[in-house]
Amino acid sequence: MSRVGRVRASTRAAALAFLRRRTAVFFTFLFPLIIVVIFGALVQTQPTGGGLFTEPAGYYVPGYLAVVVLFTPLSRVGSEVARHREDNRFEKLATTPLTRSEWLLAQTLVNVAVIGLAALLLLALLVVVTGASITFSPLLVAFVAVGVALFCGIGAVLGATADSQDGVIAASNALALPLLFLSETFVPLSLLPSWFRPLVDLSPLTYFSRGVRGATYDAGAVGETPVSAVLGGDPLSNFAVLVVLAAAAVVAGAAVLPRTE
Repeated sequence: MSRVGRVRASTRAAALAFLRRRTAVFFTFLFPLIIVVIFGALVQTQPTGGGLFTEPAGYYVPGYLAVVVLFTPLSRVGSEVARHREDNRFEKLATTPLTRSEWLLAQTLVNVAVIGLAALLLLALLVVVTGASITFSPLLVAFVAVGVALFCGIGAVLGATADSQDGVIAASNALALPLLFLSETFVPLSLLPSWFRPLVDLSPLTYFSRGVRGATYDAGAVGETPVSAVLGGDPLSNFAVLVVLAAAAVVAGAAVLPRTE
C-alpha cells in the first residue's frame, strides 16, 4: 500500500473512532456554542464602558474560534496518544507499514475536518447572537486548518509525555486556559501590564488571533510588543509564522510518539 493509501485508511479509521464516541462528538460542538452564548449573549460587549469586552463584537471572533482550535485538538490528540500507549497500540503499529508521522497526519486531518465544521457553526452563531461584523476571507479557512495542526502536534507531545489520559487532560487545560486569555484573544494588550506584553509574543496562539483579526476585522493597531511592532496585524505575516510553528510542532509530535510502550 502506498503512503497516500496508508494515510487515507488511517484517516478513515480515526474518523470512525471519533464518530463512535457520541459524547465526544456532542461536546466538541456544544462547548464552543456555550461559550458564545455566555460571553456573546449574556455578558455582551460594552463599547462605551470599561474593563473586559469593551471592543466591538467583531474584535473577539479570534477568541471564540480559539476555543475550538486550541482546546479540542490538544485534548483529543493528547488523549488518543495516551490511549494508544495504555493499550500498547503503538507496539502493534510498529509491526505495520504505517509510520508515526503518517498516523499523526491522519489524526490531524480528522481534527481539521471536525474542528473546521465546528468553527463554521460557531461563526454562524456569532453573527446571529452577537451581530458581529465579519469579513469572510479565504485566509480564515487556512488559519483554522494550520492552527488545528499546530495544536495537534502539541497535543501529541503532551500525550507522549503525560503518565495517563487524566494527566493529558490536566496538562492540556493547564496549558490552554492561560493561552486562551493571554494571546490577544479576549484580553487586549492595553489591559495587560507593560512588563508582561512582550511575553504575549511567545504564545503560538497570538499569531492565530492577530492573523484572524487582521483578516476578518479592521482591528487597527495591535499594541506594542517587539514582534507586533514588525508584523502588526498583517494576516499574511502572522500566517507565515503560524505555518512555521505548526510544522515544528507536528514534527516534534511525530518524533516523540513511542514505537513501543
